[in-house]
Amino acid sequence: MSATPEDRPHPSPETSPRVVVVGAGIVGCSLADELTARGWTDVTVLEQGPLPAPGGSTSHAPGLVFRTSPSKTLTGFARYTVEKFGSLSHDGVPCFEPVGGLELATTPERLADLHRRAGLAAARGVRGEVVSTARCKKLWPLLDESVVLGGFHTPEDGLARAVLACRAQLDRATARGARFLDRHTVTGIERADGRVSGVVTDRGVFPADHVVSAAGFWGPVIGRMAGVDVPLQPLAHQYARTRPLRELSGARAEATLPVLRFQDADLYFREHHDRIGIGSYAHRPLPVDPFGVPGYDAARGRGMEMPSSYPFTEEDWAPSWADARRLVPALRGAEVESGFNGVFSFTPDGMPVLGETRELRGFWLAEAVWVTHSAGVARALAEWMVDGRPSTDVHDCDVTRFEEAQRSPAYVRERGSQQFAEVYDVTHPLQPMERPRPLRLSPFHARQEQLGAFFLEGGGWERPHWYEANAPLVASLGAELPGRDPWSARYWSPIAAAEAHATRERVALYDMTPLRRLEVAGPGALDFLDRMTTNKLRKRPGAVTYTLLLDDNGGIRSDLTVARLAEDHFQIGANSPADLDHLVRHAPRGVQVRDITSGTCCIGVWGPLARALVQPLTEDDFSHEGFGYFRARRAHIGHVPVTAMRLSYVGELGWELYTTADLGLRLWDTLWEAGRDLGVVAAGRSAFNSLRLEKGYRAWGIDMTTEHTPAEAGVGFAVRMDKGDFVGRDALRDRPEPAHRLTPLLLDDPAAVVLGSEPVSVDGTTAGYVTSAGHGYTLGRCVAYAWLPAGLTPGTGVHIEYFGEKVPATVAEEPLFDPEMTRIRR
Repeated sequence: MSATPEDRPHPSPETSPRVVVVGAGIVGCSLADELTARGWTDVTVLEQGPLPAPGGSTSHAPGLVFRTSPSKTLTGFARYTVEKFGSLSHDGVPCFEPVGGLELATTPERLADLHRRAGLAAARGVRGEVVSTARCKKLWPLLDESVVLGGFHTPEDGLARAVLACRAQLDRATARGARFLDRHTVTGIERADGRVSGVVTDRGVFPADHVVSAAGFWGPVIGRMAGVDVPLQPLAHQYARTRPLRELSGARAEATLPVLRFQDADLYFREHHDRIGIGSYAHRPLPVDPFGVPGYDAARGRGMEMPSSYPFTEEDWAPSWADARRLVPALRGAEVESGFNGVFSFTPDGMPVLGETRELRGFWLAEAVWVTHSAGVARALAEWMVDGRPSTDVHDCDVTRFEEAQRSPAYVRERGSQQFAEVYDVTHPLQPMERPRPLRLSPFHARQEQLGAFFLEGGGWERPHWYEANAPLVASLGAELPGRDPWSARYWSPIAAAEAHATRERVALYDMTPLRRLEVAGPGALDFLDRMTTNKLRKRPGAVTYTLLLDDNGGIRSDLTVARLAEDHFQIGANSPADLDHLVRHAPRGVQVRDITSGTCCIGVWGPLARALVQPLTEDDFSHEGFGYFRARRAHIGHVPVTAMRLSYVGELGWELYTTADLGLRLWDTLWEAGRDLGVVAAGRSAFNSLRLEKGYRAWGIDMTTEHTPAEAGVGFAVRMDKGDFVGRDALRDRPEPAHRLTPLLLDDPAAVVLGSEPVSVDGTTAGYVTSAGHGYTLGRCVAYAWLPAGLTPGTGVHIEYFGEKVPATVAEEPLFDPEMTRIRR
């Protein structure tokens, strides 16, 4: 068992780093508590407004805590917030009230989604159940049950008293040595030699080794002082309180009823003694310029209660008030006593922004964090700062996750506003944002449009998922392909099955341009990469190696393919911008690391006829003997110079062909024309995902993260403990046998499909959750990978919960397809 923060040996005050936290809202107070509990006691928290309610989002937050989220990370943050705040009180008043949560369905679609959410909750350790209309009425007697079809009840959710939680944590941090200074307006960030060195305020300068911006919707303002763009858009959100209701007269407690969500109308409800508070996401997005938000005193001078409380816009409220009265008859004769438009933060993907910035070392962000996740975020960031890594995976919150194309003010504003509009929408896992599109296009885009590509978006890229031009091929599948339920049929087409079969039987072209490509070059490049990764890279030029980036604790930061193109020149296939950031941070002098993705492109040519397609186009030897598996070389395909790598993520013979973006269209046309007589097809991501699942190829960030070791994730073959020292080696050597493993499952029913994140039960008890899933068109069954207890043998029966139904599945032996690898090595 790991030590709690209080159990850790504390550094002395002389050795404790100097930390300045900007912002004493719920995040800043929680972070000060978490840092000082870990022995970093030289902590100063600066706040421009008066304590304990300085006027940011925390000061007006309604305090709803619903832990269930599509994001495993956010659920974990919320679970810790409930645990921590549930143990805190101030002046005898608890900081968290576990009144429970109740989400209502008034449409069949929403009721189905509540069953899905119940599955998400079970997979992530949150107790909850889908309940009947009668049960909803019993839990919330003020409802008009005639409009309710059912609900999702989570009894341990509830209300956080954010300001009290701030005060409780402020007191604890202060007792350990932290200081909180209000009425200090930050005016600048000092730096020296690329690191932060201090914070300038209107009342003096505070030297610092680390500065954390926990300034909420002022985050972009503080970021600009540090030369850092903070991708955050503040928006105003309507909240109103009624006059006293007769039905709640005599209420002594602040709240006893569950916090209520009426998501079909974008509303939520909570008690305030004998009044009801109502929040609305139904109105038009109301973006706020963070550089125009007044300070505390200026806001009061404008008649605002606080900087985060903008005037209530009655015209936006009217439709929501009508919907509220429709659900709650007690409101039909009631009046609104007060209301305001409260400002809080959204990012382009709706997730927080956490971590140390690349532009200025020692400058950290803890922004776009809601009260729901505040304590969990603070713990993760404190671990990151003190121990070098958070104990939970936070890649989907990492500040480095955004592409350069996703950081413009216009992009952040547009997508942040859309995130506001979709807060309570039923959102499919594959559902893309609608705007701004298209943004990033591969050189093949025009040809893909001509073939009727259906595009989804990822990382700003337009990515074909299937091509309508292949629709005639579906008829050849006959009765092999079962139908789908409405949910799994979204963003899917039977054409994907035809493309998968064409890849297995003939040859297909895949656009791999969005695959991140890094170039590492210069004297010492080999030593550097060998130290950073797990596999042996000391091979002659032309070798390609699958390897891993680990953290110091042995967790998987990323997986890479590393091609040694020359003695000191490597091309790397990576995952996220965080990989670039990590390598740049650690690269020694003389080693250059750069992202070459935007200036290059890639076509995957895969299938049993791949050699028959490529060989006539080149004078180079592409035979098995002349161009072996996991090898790379420079060549020409027709008139186009390429870097060819004999790799296959789909389990078939073939190559990844890379060239510069200006020659990409010529490369596509050359391959397409030459492949006509071979029956070549263009194939999309949907077929690609099916084929890679059949081979058991892992997707980092979905199947494995820093929470998992190579042995647990089934990629231990990429670790060579005998090669010498590398990051994470010592941690792996001392690791016990895995208690959980990434386990392949085959659904028993050929017609059944799951999509990912569903709970998996063994012997009737929830034992894990699905990561990746999709129909294996070659196998004729849905393939699902799941984190489950180690030791489950092939043939063991399990159940996957899908929209409330228990779907039987069986533990399988991998690889599921072509275990001898004969199709790739031919």
